[in-house]
Amino acid sequence: MTTQVKKAIIYVEWQDPTNEPKQVEVQYNPTEYSIDKQVTIGEVAIPGIDAPLQQFVRGSAEKLSLDLFFDTTEHGTGQGAVSVTTETDKIYQLIKIEPKRHAPPILTFVWGGDSFPGSSVGGAPGNVAGAALQAVTGAIAGAVTAAVDAVVASAGSIGGAALAAASAPLGNQRRNGFRCVMEQIKQKFTLFSPDGVPLRATLTVTLREYKTLDDQLKQLNLSSPDRTHAHVVEQGDALDSIANRYYDRPNDWRAIADENSIYDPRRLMPGKVLQIPPLA
Repeated sequence: MTTQVKKAIIYVEWQDPTNEPKQVEVQYNPTEYSIDKQVTIGEVAIPGIDAPLQQFVRGSAEKLSLDLFFDTTEHGTGQGAVSVTTETDKIYQLIKIEPKRHAPPILTFVWGGDSFPGSSVGGAPGNVAGAALQAVTGAIAGAVTAAVDAVVASAGSIGGAALAAASAPLGNQRRNGFRCVMEQIKQKFTLFSPDGVPLRATLTVTLREYKTLDDQLKQLNLSSPDRTHAHVVEQGDALDSIANRYYDRPNDWRAIADENSIYDPRRLMPGKVLQIPPLA
């Protein structure tokens, strides 16, 4: 039985509905691609210490770079040959300005679905190879054992559950594709017919991550100790660990105890909703 090769697809959010197609399938899948992500770190100089303090300033947009190969020699190389630009222009048009948007269209590059880089951020719900080992080596074994029992039903597998237990709560930032705009494209034509018709080309494409402010606020789900939060108690929770999660200071657990009239901090009932008060 022949296995159908799954093609990489670029989905296009045209502002003008008369512009087709809504999706562009590459002729040949890329042999490789690279994703680059950086953050800006500021240094706070304090006299008398060995090294300056490192302070996060902001993130930067990710960039995805890849080469796409196109070839139309199967239609012949002599008179009547089909130009490879019939394929490459489908990609090249994605850097052109739309009249209604006053900017190039927004794109989403998809290939691999649940295996796309970033799909396991915060602990993937599916079967992750080596997740159990990663969880055990990244967390205290006893805590992982207790957490696995609590999340295995929603995680879908022991591996996925263990990874979810040991990972940071970043599930909102998972992705199965790369939403972006085209930043740069370079076209290189390498074969021509006797009449000068281009028959083979390689496009070097750079895609820049695109996120609206609302998208980012929903995905980041930022938490601050000066705001009230609600926390659902899970098996194995303790007030000091909850305080450490919301305040970054486990010793502030008394604020939570007082707010919720908890007289025995060692006995927390799973499922109980705690109000996490803001710290002065």
